[in-house]
Amino acid sequence: MPRMTAAAAAVEILKREGVTQAFGVPGAAINPFYRELKNVGGVSHTLARHVEGASHMAEGYTRAKAGNIGVCIGTSGPAGTDMITGLYSAIADSIPILCITGQAPVSKLHKEDFQAVDIATIAKPVTKAATTVLEAAQVPGVFQQAFHLMRSGRPGPVLIDLPIDVQLTEIEFDPETYEPLPVYKPQATRAQAAKALSFLLESERPLIVAGGGIINADASDLLVEFAELTNIPVISTLMGWGTIPDDHELAAGMVGVQTAHRYGNATFLESDFVLGIGNRWANRHTGYNLDAYTKGRKFVHVDIEPTQLGKIFAPDYGIASDAKVALELFIELAKELKAEGKLPDFSAWAASAQERKATLQRRTHFDNIPMKPQRVYEEMNKAFGPETRYVTTIGLSQIAAAQFLHVYKPRHWINCGQAGPLGWTIPAAIGAATAQPDVPVVALSGDYDFQFMIEELAVAAQHKVPYVHVLVNNAYLGLIRQAQGGLGINFEVNLEFENINTPEIGVYGVDHVKVAEGLGVKAIRVTDPDKLGEALEQAKKLAVEHQVPVVVEAILERITNIAMSKTVDMSDVTEFEDLATEPGHAPTAIKALQV
Repeated sequence: MPRMTAAAAAVEILKREGVTQAFGVPGAAINPFYRELKNVGGVSHTLARHVEGASHMAEGYTRAKAGNIGVCIGTSGPAGTDMITGLYSAIADSIPILCITGQAPVSKLHKEDFQAVDIATIAKPVTKAATTVLEAAQVPGVFQQAFHLMRSGRPGPVLIDLPIDVQLTEIEFDPETYEPLPVYKPQATRAQAAKALSFLLESERPLIVAGGGIINADASDLLVEFAELTNIPVISTLMGWGTIPDDHELAAGMVGVQTAHRYGNATFLESDFVLGIGNRWANRHTGYNLDAYTKGRKFVHVDIEPTQLGKIFAPDYGIASDAKVALELFIELAKELKAEGKLPDFSAWAASAQERKATLQRRTHFDNIPMKPQRVYEEMNKAFGPETRYVTTIGLSQIAAAQFLHVYKPRHWINCGQAGPLGWTIPAAIGAATAQPDVPVVALSGDYDFQFMIEELAVAAQHKVPYVHVLVNNAYLGLIRQAQGGLGINFEVNLEFENINTPEIGVYGVDHVKVAEGLGVKAIRVTDPDKLGEALEQAKKLAVEHQVPVVVEAILERITNIAMSKTVDMSDVTEFEDLATEPGHAPTAIKALQV
């Protein structure tokens, strides 16, 4: 039997589980593992500037391509605690990533050793499993189980904590005979699928709510096939955006209290039956007024995690199943019903959803200087085509992006949906661009998100990871300011100051162009909306030419309120800005405005 260190065995298992890329920061307690990364080979490594950044890079890497599992590595103590945010973000959105941390020697774990913290206990609430390995011979089994857990059922992250002496201990391990464990995913039965479709047969105005579980199952093509077969409009959730192309005749928009379309909400409120697949009824989708969301309609909920069924509200029927398996059964049964002439004709209902899509639109074309944010998304729609992959996290910039941008493919909207940590965008974009270098990546940040982890731009410069980063700058915590309005305050949300080194930008404070250039990337500042399109085209060329990120900073008006519900009720959304009343008001809308 071959002998090797436990750390070497771990690296061998990573390779046999399909890992080719890791992100991390070395340190004393994880150095033996890094030695084996070098000696064993086969796993590329990207050196992050911050360990939290490494965890978000791993997330972006997983989210970008089906089958990927991002790996982030850090030393003991604060490295692990820094990665907790990435683990929380991953488990919240059902994203598998593997976090590997170094640890003090086993004999020192109870002695308050330097940088020794019980990271497994800290990480347990935000992982599917978190283990400090105390016996070197257990390392292969712990890693094997980690990949099994990450892929089985509802996907999610795992943390493995490796004491330094465990890493260094030699064990018996034969990598040539290693095999991954079979993946377990619950599967709907034909009887369950038939029961679900019985609700459809009784309805007149059905909708499909397509969640991120469809993307996780790599089943977007099946979702589109089922929708086309039955002629049912599809509402995408924020995490499911891209399951059906935005320009598809059955794409009915998004629903919710923030990241929603006027036409999406209007169509939902007209529906009488909702088939939710791979979604979790998140509060930004349903709102807190569940009566408004559920009244007058029946629900069937399909989710891979049994405990999600009934968590937010009790559906009329629930099925614990992988989305792909359920959709395959739905298609099989729908074809049989159609052949028997028993499938209702929903064409008039589908046409009405498209009519709302063509009439209920928000305005994007404004010529104001400083710019209105809506104009930025209009120019982005012109500059970036259907092959573009967008990456963003939270804030008014992300909410407006979901209202105005267009997504045409699964995994082309990479968004931290539930956790929404500021600073997520830059490292996640690096991870996504690393996963598929041939897919153009466009990141989107407000100024505060951009500043949180701006140092990671140097990682992209060092490792030649090109992408375009659109930065919308109003020198404000815009979403928090808007939320504070209901409390009658505007407190501790102002970021403006006069930068003595860059007086030409007035009160916009941080000179992002200088900072970005100092980190080794290219940057362009735009103040005139008519010059924004030219800047975006230039950015695309510069990114290709120099193989680094290119930041396009758009200077916005200080205060713009983006449409959302003041009452967290999807039937009560306030439109703060002018609506589109003629085609020129929304020239890049997914459907030409009808007046």
